[in-house]
Amino acid sequence: MALETDIVTTHRSMLSKSLSVLTAAVVAAFALVAGADAAWAKAGIRDAEIERILRSYTDPIFKAANLDVGAVNVYIINDDSLNAFVAGGQNVFINTGMIMELDTPNELKGVLAHETGHISGGHLARGPEAMGKAEVPLLIGMLAGVAAIAVGAPDVGMALLIGSQSVAQREILAYSRVQESAADQAAVKFLNATGQSPRGILSTFDRFADQEALSGYRQDPFVRSHPLSRERIGALQGLVESSPYRDKKDTLKEVTDYQMMRAKLRGFIESPAVVLRRYPTSDRSAPARYARAAAYFRAADLQRALPEIDSLIEERPNYAYFWELKGQILVESSKPKEGVPAYKRAVELAPDEPLIQASYGAALLAASDDGDLTKIPEAKKHLKLALQREPDNGMAWYYLADAYARTGDDAMAALATAERYYAIGQYPQAMNFAQRAQRKLKEGSNDWQRANDILAISQTAASRKGR
Repeated sequence: MALETDIVTTHRSMLSKSLSVLTAAVVAAFALVAGADAAWAKAGIRDAEIERILRSYTDPIFKAANLDVGAVNVYIINDDSLNAFVAGGQNVFINTGMIMELDTPNELKGVLAHETGHISGGHLARGPEAMGKAEVPLLIGMLAGVAAIAVGAPDVGMALLIGSQSVAQREILAYSRVQESAADQAAVKFLNATGQSPRGILSTFDRFADQEALSGYRQDPFVRSHPLSRERIGALQGLVESSPYRDKKDTLKEVTDYQMMRAKLRGFIESPAVVLRRYPTSDRSAPARYARAAAYFRAADLQRALPEIDSLIEERPNYAYFWELKGQILVESSKPKEGVPAYKRAVELAPDEPLIQASYGAALLAASDDGDLTKIPEAKKHLKLALQREPDNGMAWYYLADAYARTGDDAMAALATAERYYAIGQYPQAMNFAQRAQRKLKEGSNDWQRANDILAISQTAASRKGR
């Protein structure tokens, strides 16, 4: 699990009712979106294992909706409220609260299929101002700001909203009942097309339907953004009952993966005390040990964390994400040299996971803090591999810049820093470092030309933002 370093925990008490702010500063799979602004540090998380599981749900649905799978982004919001929505074109956002509340993969698939219906139906504006991937942190800033205001921290909320004003102006959650019904029908269609039961979406919506009579303060956000009348639920029930797949159950693997995903989230998000009440030491199931390993790690209890993760590795030695968590535990417990072999094994088992590649590179750098430069080439190699697959990974660019700086290559360190700021949409900073890189690179070289491209594109993007 890899969390972005330097997590901003200011105002945690103000936001705790609506945002579960992660407090550990780690470098592994459960990762805050690296290099993004403080809003991401408050609300957005990344995790290779969880993203893989979610994409196994969404990608078949996206294909059934005739969407370009590679063009649809799925983001995880670290918020314990029950919500999911689409915004800024083809961006699906799912709260951790929704994942942890729903009981089955089929229920979550139903919600994701419904949100896909909004994208497929064009229910959000997709004009030239539609949000690009680099602008997602701005949306997260808006979400964090709204949450802060809602829990009685208007100063914090307004500061976040002002910083995200270009996104805050958009009405991202205003779906009509007509659009909701259309998304319901599309969701059933997509689930049928992929041979999956639509019953999960019905059970999920049914649990929300009675909340419409409650005050807005007591309603779950999903109800406020997705009107759920009993008439609509009745119409959905007819569609579900006519499905040839209505009684199809989740596979054992799907259930197992879902339980592990929820346990991992709880281990990192909930307080260690809550985790241990939910998963007492008498519970020797794999999800319980996974949750406790994360909780003990967050409590800086290395002596208890390692036996839990080691027991999981013993049972499933070829599961990359267990090795990844072990690497994280060791690196973030000031034992980077011991953590490097665990990360190396994780990379060997999951060579196509850019987050793990980036975390391995970062671990190699951490193991070089004593001045030993022998690991730097290997660190660069894996950071570059990560960036080949995910060029907007701010964390990878940050550590690649560090690797160049440690070997005295200031020109490439500046270029990597320019890439980092460009990837996260901070264009003035991108221009600054691109200019620094150009002054030190050979004019006309590929790297010089890349700096020139960043400079030109960032100038255009910055001027467009300033309008």
